[in-house]
Amino acid sequence: MDLTGIHHLTAITADAPGNNRFYTETLGLRRVKKTVNQDDTSAYHLFFADGAGSPGTDLTFFDWPVGRERRGTNAISRTGLRVAEDSLEYWAARLRDAGLVPGDIKQTDRRATLDFEDPEGQRFRLTADASGAAHPWARSPVPAEHQIRGLGPITISVPQLAPTEAVLTRLMNMRAVRDYASPDGIGQVHVYEMGAGGPVSELHVAVQPSLPMAQQGAGAVHHVAFRVPDKQALSQWAERLNTLRMPSSGEVERYYFRSLYFREPGGNLFELATDGPGFAVDEPFETMGEALSLPPFLEPRRAAIEAGLKPLE
Repeated sequence: MDLTGIHHLTAITADAPGNNRFYTETLGLRRVKKTVNQDDTSAYHLFFADGAGSPGTDLTFFDWPVGRERRGTNAISRTGLRVAEDSLEYWAARLRDAGLVPGDIKQTDRRATLDFEDPEGQRFRLTADASGAAHPWARSPVPAEHQIRGLGPITISVPQLAPTEAVLTRLMNMRAVRDYASPDGIGQVHVYEMGAGGPVSELHVAVQPSLPMAQQGAGAVHHVAFRVPDKQALSQWAERLNTLRMPSSGEVERYYFRSLYFREPGGNLFELATDGPGFAVDEPFETMGEALSLPPFLEPRRAAIEAGLKPLE
């Protein structure tokens, strides 16, 4: 039983229209699903991805009226995005043109990287990466050769390594491969990989006991999800968690994929999610993400749900 990589990452926004503009217009991602939080239908759940809506490329947001995140440890602290190896100069200029202040292009964990924050303070790292297929979006304002190729690596912060490492290696079958000094000078970062390895399959764990405990808010990451191929594999993982007495949500039907959730000892919320059936299960591939999609069990409440949502455009 092996996880095959990062599936998606879900963060929090307090400005759904601004969030939609930034991720489609500035970052040039495709909005592949416009739906609601299935546990809180007053909130949008927006999915941005590559042109195909591929697993491993989904950056998603819950729209909640909250204040800004209080940064610290016990948090998913930096979202990695992969771009072509010669694209970092393009992105540095594009982000500056959008009014942001990106960092310098530098070497992080032996790779060329560029750090920046979105308008609500979510921390990102663009990593130059040649691996994996690219599925550009034809209508993106970003040229195909520079478009974001997907997620990875993802960095979490914990105050101590041992309990988190035990879950990653003994329960989740990740491999400890190396470590490096944190670029911000706070702690050491330990790298764990899944599947075939590489940035799309890495979780970086920053050990930062000197930081206060984080508090989620706008700009924070809510959870990170890891890929399993299908429902049968997810059921095997559910059984494994139960056997090892790791509390979990059990299997949850999200319609576009099937999931289960649990917290690692550092307090970070992890999800395991199936690759399918995908975002075209309830609307044409060519227009997915344009209209409000609801899973079948919410469809009878469409009128009330739509009335409670603010316009995005």
